[in-house]
Amino acid sequence: MEGRPVRESRSDYAYVALPNDANPFGNVLGGRVMHLIDMCAGVAAVRHARRPIVTAAIDQLRFLHPAKIGHLLVLKASVNRAFRTSMEVGVKVWVENPNTGEVLHTSSAYLTFVAIDESGRPVAVPAAIAESDEEKRRYREAGLRRERRLNTQRATSVTS
Repeated sequence: MEGRPVRESRSDYAYVALPNDANPFGNVLGGRVMHLIDMCAGVAAVRHARRPIVTAAIDQLRFLHPAKIGHLLVLKASVNRAFRTSMEVGVKVWVENPNTGEVLHTSSAYLTFVAIDESGRPVAVPAAIAESDEEKRRYREAGLRRERRLNTQRATSVTS
């Protein structure tokens, strides 16, 4: 199977925070941000795999700055690395105040997606070809994160 350049998986998404997205304090709900992260990352994963995908995991997620009603949430995602049937997708989220132009990094996340066939079974995905220095760094770091995930998974299954 031929590899696919990381640039072909890029996904950009912008969303205006509406009143039904907010908690009583006027801040966008964390679950709404998580949904947007999953959607943006999913587009990147399907662009890479060119087949159906499912979300398998999301790494730790922190909210550094709140998004208020009327603010813009700007998300960027791309595949960091592909393994046999899975892909790590990195997503970065900014909140933009459209009245002032102030932009703050609010969240980053790494999600794991698995490509599936018509029966829902995992299938192979193309390798991710990292071209730029930044893509190569993310590729290397994705391998380290995968090792940590697998080690944690092994340790958890032994104690269960």
